[in-house]
Amino acid sequence: MLLAFCGLASFAMAETTTESYPTLKHRVVTNGFWDNWFIDAGATHLSFFSSQEHGSDYHKKNPFWPGRRSWGAELSVGKWATPVFGMRAKVQGGWGTQVNFQSWDDPNYVKGANPTFHQINFGLQPMINLTNLIGGYKPRVWNIILYGGAGAMVNLGRTGDEYDDATYWSPLLTVGVLNTFNITKRLHLNLDVYGNMGDTNLDGNTHQKSKPRIFGTRDLQIGVSAGLGVNLGKVGWDNAPDMDAILANHKAQLDALNASIAGLEAENAALKNKLANQKPVTKEVVKTVSEFQSTSASVFFNLNKWNIASKKDLVNVKELAEFAKQHGKKVVVTGYADSKTGSAGWNQTLSENRANTVKKALMDMGVAEENIEVSGQGGVDILSPYPYNRRAVVTLK
Repeated sequence: MLLAFCGLASFAMAETTTESYPTLKHRVVTNGFWDNWFIDAGATHLSFFSSQEHGSDYHKKNPFWPGRRSWGAELSVGKWATPVFGMRAKVQGGWGTQVNFQSWDDPNYVKGANPTFHQINFGLQPMINLTNLIGGYKPRVWNIILYGGAGAMVNLGRTGDEYDDATYWSPLLTVGVLNTFNITKRLHLNLDVYGNMGDTNLDGNTHQKSKPRIFGTRDLQIGVSAGLGVNLGKVGWDNAPDMDAILANHKAQLDALNASIAGLEAENAALKNKLANQKPVTKEVVKTVSEFQSTSASVFFNLNKWNIASKKDLVNVKELAEFAKQHGKKVVVTGYADSKTGSAGWNQTLSENRANTVKKALMDMGVAEENIEVSGQGGVDILSPYPYNRRAVVTLK
């Protein structure tokens, strides 16, 4: 199939398309290992929910309450294996907030009253490009990506000179929705909304006020990050060729060549018949003029092309050109396209271009431009099979 693709990739799908070959919507050609890598960097805002606050009214405070919020930075490196599936390694660093139960009932709470600590989060996150999964791959400005993963969080201890806490480690589960906005082929913006879940000691405090439950015994983080990304290596994928369509088009090309051969054979047979039935010179001149008046020569073209497929087609055209020059006759060139492919407007333009190509060939043979009439008849279904209609016909007026 690869050899067939290499040999047929230059064929067009129809007379209205500009692609070199037809492709499949939901299949792409596999890229190399170094293709479709990316590096993202940005800033993140985190809101903390401690396990010890469950069972109290404190947990009803919204994620933007000053007692929860902190800031940090993040860096991720990843690769898309296909337009739908990818993987990235992500590292976050910054400040965390211990949502201290001692401030639950403090009416005078001010921002920064809760203890803070330094933290580093890291993990591996498989990704699914939901936009490409549903709509098929094509370059887009906006992509919606779902992801989840596992890793670890390191609490490096509280900030402030009065603290000298030990380091805490916690496993970390992450889920999120990543939005990417392509600026150029290499640059994109990120907007990421995610959640982290760790052990009860993620914030350095294991106090419990409620009965154990799946989220009640865990420290949680809700985050929003924004940043800039760079794409590395080859960007994007080539759509896989539609081999059925390519082979069908190849058959049409062969039909057109067979039509050209059949036309040449018919015209050669007519010439041989004339030679075999020659009359005395005085009468032959009159008959030859009459015969050439009704003789036509066809020039065939490939699908969606207006350059002459075979120079052999010009042999009979030259016969008519020489006769026209000797006897002062006008030459009529009529172009056609097949009506099975292409729109009516494009087929009209295509037929005119084919006629003008033959006109130029006649001028190269010495026929004066003012003695050549050109017209295009658009898409027709005169001959069978239909590829035979991709031609221009030369006659004498």
